[in-house]
Amino acid sequence: MKLRLFIPVVLVTALIAGCGGGGGDSSSTSASAPPAETQVVVQASDGSFNPAEIFKDVSPGVVTITSVFQGGVSDLLGGGGSAGQGSGFVVDKDGDIVTNAHVVTSGGHLNGGGAPHEAKQVFVEFGDRNRVPANIVGFDADADVALIKVDPDGLDLEPVALADRSSFVVGEPVAAIGSPFGEDQSLSIGVISATNRTVEGLTNFGIDNAIQTDASINPGNSGGPLLDSKGQVIGINEQIASSSGSNSGVGFAIPVTSVRYSLDQLRADGKVDYAFLGVTSQSLYPQLAEHLGLDAQAGALITDVVNGSPADDAGLKGSTGEDTFQLQRVKTGGDVVTAVDGKPVLANNDLSVLVAQHKPGDTVTLDILRDGHKDTVDVTLGSRPADVNQ
Repeated sequence: MKLRLFIPVVLVTALIAGCGGGGGDSSSTSASAPPAETQVVVQASDGSFNPAEIFKDVSPGVVTITSVFQGGVSDLLGGGGSAGQGSGFVVDKDGDIVTNAHVVTSGGHLNGGGAPHEAKQVFVEFGDRNRVPANIVGFDADADVALIKVDPDGLDLEPVALADRSSFVVGEPVAAIGSPFGEDQSLSIGVISATNRTVEGLTNFGIDNAIQTDASINPGNSGGPLLDSKGQVIGINEQIASSSGSNSGVGFAIPVTSVRYSLDQLRADGKVDYAFLGVTSQSLYPQLAEHLGLDAQAGALITDVVNGSPADDAGLKGSTGEDTFQLQRVKTGGDVVTAVDGKPVLANNDLSVLVAQHKPGDTVTLDILRDGHKDTVDVTLGSRPADVNQ
């Protein structure tokens, strides 16, 4: 069972305490990082991993976020209403703060259902104890990324750098900073346990290239940064796989590539647009290909095509039958996508990753295998809908 790293708040008396001087509360790499002169970069002089230095220099830019979803402060103090707490981090001097979408929204896939809705109020607490309100600039439900903004007047904002990386190495050390169980400014360390995982967002579209880590992350860590040895953000801590509701050594972070893609568009328009093909698929591997008599070693077996989607308009075919092989049900008879614009589809999520590198309106060429014959199909990509019902 995968759980969001978001902790409900029952009593929020601290929210009405005085604030300090300040304000008023399927993966691409196209976005730009904030200006380098406003970013903190940390690494030991010998290039080694130094958690103490990372925490010292990065933690001032990590915040605790409290969101009120129903009622007001008086309702919450009286035992009514609802609120929750997560984490986030400052990305520029203008007051922009990044967190998970599910920290500042209610509803959505795996969060009660329905379309995600913004919180009624959002408050941000800094490491220096300043606590101010924030506005929600926008959120990306597909990538579980949100941008909120505080008035920077009177605040000593210390932005955290986004890593300019798109690949990560299993075994490399990482640090997580956030507010597990409401305990703000908490550090944990570990390693990258795996890469290229696919995790669930607030919609039924998966989030590709997620980072798996054994760094201890728990409810309240949602939205906080996962940092490399330079003290740069390589991901946003988003969920854990757990049977108990607390850390079990398997945590997941949204990759910085997705964060950059979302952040760029949220700053510009307050929303994020993704290219959309309109298929679901299963992975093809050598033994399965041999079993099905397919002349391909890898690819994405199309199981379903969304009615009226770009894939449907281009004539792509979904499955017509079903088989059982190696303890799994396999839908058969559909097209097999083996490449996108000449780039091979080796694993199932490669198809969504390659599509996500394009913009709505782009035309891509798919290499396919249909009824034993190789062919190509040109597809003009659409805009990803809020949700898809087959």
